[in-house]
Amino acid sequence: MSKILCLWSGPRNISTAMMRSFGSQSDVTCWDEPFFAAYLKQTGLTHPGRDETLAACETDPDRIVDRILAPVKTRYHFQKHMAHHMIAGMPMEWTADARHVLLLRHPARVIASYAKGRPNFTADDLGFARLRTLYAELKDITGRAPMVMDSDDILARPRVMLKTMCEDGFNIPFRRTMLKWPAGPRPEDGPWGAYWYDSVVASTGFGAPRNALPDVIPDHRLIYEGCLDSYESLRRLSVPNL
Repeated sequence: MSKILCLWSGPRNISTAMMRSFGSQSDVTCWDEPFFAAYLKQTGLTHPGRDETLAACETDPDRIVDRILAPVKTRYHFQKHMAHHMIAGMPMEWTADARHVLLLRHPARVIASYAKGRPNFTADDLGFARLRTLYAELKDITGRAPMVMDSDDILARPRVMLKTMCEDGFNIPFRRTMLKWPAGPRPEDGPWGAYWYDSVVASTGFGAPRNALPDVIPDHRLIYEGCLDSYESLRRLSVPNL
């Protein structure tokens, strides 16, 4: 059986770069946001690429789980999940068969990036509160607390942090070749990639560490404040803060 590796994030993080990193290995199969189409169908929300996503991707959560648990042709099955896609009623029992890492990014950075592609959004769209509850759910289901990492820490020390993620979070070997990948799109990129993935398509590795936090405009202040407590609570649980 292939080993299932689940990276849980919110939008506008470095989660797609992480998918590039793992996908650069010949023994890894990647899947981009398995539950996105099901989430769109159940919520009725309008997102960039909604029509393409619903047309191209599975919307039945039970069938998605069947595919998650099905063998793939490689040793590892890396899945990039968005935490907020797991709304009430989405199946979670399957997570017992996987290893999990939660990925954070400061909400000021997320909001500044997200607003460029989808100006109208809520705190729920950014996934911080769901990441916080997901941490407890995964700990209860799997019997172990998922590793938590902050994207700023990964960008500051990519080799050290990725090695820790692989060896301690996913319990797999780390390879230096995970730090570089060829530019261009990938077959596993979801239909929404045309709207969001320009930077990662052009990338060949992890970017430079970020500078000072961007300002949060007044229109987004309440959303920011609604996300900050969940971020800070998880940040205290992150590597290397433990």
